[in-house]
Amino acid sequence: MAGPDPEQLRHLIDRFPRPPDDDRADDLLDGAYGRMAGEWYDRLRGLADAYADGDALREELLVHAEAVPAFRLSDGAAPLPERRRRLREAADELPEIAEAAAWYADLRDLLEDDPDDLSPVERALHDFGYVLAHGLFLGASTPETAVRRLRLAYRLVGVRIDDTETDGAERTTFTCPYRNLGAGRCGTRWLCHEKLDRVDDGYVTYLAERGIDYRRPRACAGSEQCHSAVARESPERWWPKTPPAAVSES
Repeated sequence: MAGPDPEQLRHLIDRFPRPPDDDRADDLLDGAYGRMAGEWYDRLRGLADAYADGDALREELLVHAEAVPAFRLSDGAAPLPERRRRLREAADELPEIAEAAAWYADLRDLLEDDPDDLSPVERALHDFGYVLAHGLFLGASTPETAVRRLRLAYRLVGVRIDDTETDGAERTTFTCPYRNLGAGRCGTRWLCHEKLDRVDDGYVTYLAERGIDYRRPRACAGSEQCHSAVARESPERWWPKTPPAAVSES
């Protein structure tokens, strides 16, 4: 199954660069570093333990990583110069700022799918999705047209669409009918999110080549529902995803 080695994951988590004991980082970054080192990090460790025991999926770790407390550096495509200045100032004063960004990049790289780590079946599912996308999304050049085709594909495989909305992206909330298949041995949503989503990864690859960002299905905590979103690729920047050096060079 796709996913990092549990011991490798724990070793990376243990390398998290703690913020300094004083309030300098939080004063400059509006408390983002402190929140990251607090409840968010504690929850990450708990999920890693559950993952090692077979009680959590890689998907749950990835969702949590994406929900990291952030210090915004742009408003959509528009840069926020004062906040960028503050990040550079913080990084010049505190090396932990850049170290935390590098650590976060390593975490995302470990959790996100690496084609070289996929099993032959998972790779075949990805490639099938990529080929299928050429017909499914033919002529779809906007998020609005792409999401209409995507919802059609959901319905064709028995997925129940519960809600749709537009909030800067085309968002779809749905219920996967296969969430409990294999749950006793592999965990809930295993088939939905660790196998069938390899087909969605093929869609992701195809749409990204055309400037459309498809955020493939994510599990909703405490709910049987999941959600996905389609939007234009955004140049939005935020720390820790954006390292201070990238801001200095921009």
